Amino acid sequence: MKRTISTLAVLIVCGCATKPEDISPTYIAPSLYQNMTCAQLREEAQAVSQRAAVAVGKQNKRKRRDAAAMSVGIVLFWPALFFIKGDGPQAAELANVKGQMQAIETVNGIKKCGIEFKS
Repeated sequence: MKRTISTLAVLIVCGCATKPEDISPTYIAPSLYQNMTCAQLREEAQAVSQRAAVAVGKQNKRKRRDAAAMSVGIVLFWPALFFIKGDGPQAAELANVKGQMQAIETVNGIKKCGIEFKS
């Protein structure tokens, strides 16, 4: 019984998908964007921003699914806990686009392109 409770506690703490805002960006070298003009940099920032919005949506969906499975598993039916997926490719994609945006922001500052980034 103690082992089952311990296993459930570990799943509760570690198993759920991470909130999008808690995912750290992957390092992307600003040099990838260094040769772009300000116009190209602006276009790239818009494209990366759109991909980030999609990635946030996917991560939120995964988080909601995990939370639902956790609720059902704890309250009604413990095998539902096996449906908790945690972070996956969605989290990796979100970390990547966050890193790309940071790199673009860095180059924007160096080149003084005047692109405004909203969080």
